[in-house]
Amino acid sequence: MRAVIQRVTQASCLVEEKITGAIDQGLLVLIGIEDADSSEDLDWLAQKISGLRIFSDEKGLMNKSLADINGNILLISQFTLFGTTKKGNRPGFTRAARADKAIPMYESMVKKLSLLIQKEIQTGIFGADMKISLLNDGPVTIIIDTKNKE
Repeated sequence: MRAVIQRVTQASCLVEEKITGAIDQGLLVLIGIEDADSSEDLDWLAQKISGLRIFSDEKGLMNKSLADINGNILLISQFTLFGTTKKGNRPGFTRAARADKAIPMYESMVKKLSLLIQKEIQTGIFGADMKISLLNDGPVTIIIDTKNKE
C-alpha cells in the first residue's frame, strides 16, 4: 500500500456535483492498493496514519497527532499511486490491485481508521471520477509505502 498524506485545513471530494466527503483540519489521505498487499500492511499503515505527529504544537514543532487536535480524515482511493513510467510516456498500472481485492481492503481501511481515531472517516467513491479540493497546511505532505517499513 502507498499513501500520500497531506496535512490540510480543509478538504473535500466531489462526485457528479455532489460532495461525498469533507473535512476541516486533519488529513487528506490518498491510498493506493496493490496485489501484494495484506491485512498486515493495512494494519501497519492505519496505525502510522492515525499516529502521525505532523500537527504543530505551541512552539510550532510537529509534535501533535490527529487525536491531539481532534482532527479528521478524508480517505480517497487512488490506484494511480502505483503508476509506472519506465517505458514510454503513458503510465502503466499493472501493480495496482483490481477492484475485487482493492474495494474490500479500502473498506477495511475506512473501518480501521475509524476505530483508531474514534471518528467517522470521510471518503470519496471507489472508482469514481472524483474532484478533490484541499488547502494544504504547511505545506506538509508525507508519502508512506508499506513495502519500505524499515
